[in-house]
Amino acid sequence: MTSKILAIVPAYNEEENIVSTIEDLKSSAPGVDCVVIDDGSRDRTAAICRERGYRCISLPVNLGLAGGFQTGMKYALRHGYDYAIQFDADGQHSAAYIEPMVEFARASNANIVIGSRFCSQKRPLSPRMAGSVLISAMIRLTTGARIKDPTSGMRLFDKSMIPLFANELDYSPEPDTIALVARNGAKVCEMEVEMRERAAGESYLTFTKSVSYMMRVCVSILFAQWFRKGNR
Repeated sequence: MTSKILAIVPAYNEEENIVSTIEDLKSSAPGVDCVVIDDGSRDRTAAICRERGYRCISLPVNLGLAGGFQTGMKYALRHGYDYAIQFDADGQHSAAYIEPMVEFARASNANIVIGSRFCSQKRPLSPRMAGSVLISAMIRLTTGARIKDPTSGMRLFDKSMIPLFANELDYSPEPDTIALVARNGAKVCEMEVEMRERAAGESYLTFTKSVSYMMRVCVSILFAQWFRKGNR
């Protein structure tokens, strides 16, 4: 039986990238549905989606990645999807990997598959990658899971994960929540993918924000997640 797959594309001020991103999904993953979550954009992201007939949910205010992604998961749950994948709107992800990731999930019985840049190659030396190494170590320490690319934004979730991320307010698509579900019994695997540089525009993660993000995630993995609700 063919699985229903949804690509969730959170987008905030991505007017320069949204067309190439959705057209890549349509051409490289024709069996995958997609929904753009316009996260209160102040540019023409939503207008472009309407003009081109893309499925789009516009949020009245900017909720951030967690709120945008949860909106997409609620859509996936309501429409009975078997898999949902987080797919960046900035052009860094390649849609050609989506169906192989689904096949990998089926073959490995994985609940979550992370598209990893570092399955077979070393992480480059940079402050951001040093933070990624630290997060990997924290996940390994608290769950036993080996995740080499914990900050990858390309994450596939199976049908058992969709209700959790749709309904639990503190379940965000971030490494600390991935660590939480792994600790509660979910099987988390990685599959090697290649990623491109951002096609246009600027990432919201400046150096200062990146450092703050890494520290916050590490504290959550080490301490806060032990007080969060387990659902497995």
